[in-house]
Amino acid sequence: MKRQRAEKSGRDGERRAAIWLKLKGWSVLARRVKTPRGEIDLVVRRAGVVAFVEVKWRTKAADLDHAIDEYRLRRVAAAVECVAHEYAASGEDIRIDVMLLAPGLLPRHIVNVWQP
Repeated sequence: MKRQRAEKSGRDGERRAAIWLKLKGWSVLARRVKTPRGEIDLVVRRAGVVAFVEVKWRTKAADLDHAIDEYRLRRVAAAVECVAHEYAASGEDIRIDVMLLAPGLLPRHIVNVWQP
């Protein structure tokens, strides 16, 4: 039951992040992209940039400070390596972003968080 609640709130966070990014001019290319090396929550494009977005939703704002770490980012980067060619056209930049969300706060969009 707890896992189902977490899954539902995670999907809600991803939906909210997608709406926020659309309002900021991004086009959502894909959601929940599964690869052999992990999952990518959102793939978005704007002005020659394709961003692979890790979304973290927490019920308490204080928990956002610890929602993302190097291990999680490494998994996202590995997943991106599997599928980047499917979303980015020649000449487009790619990056990994993070969206942090909690009730009562505006989403926090952290740009280009992973530099291998």
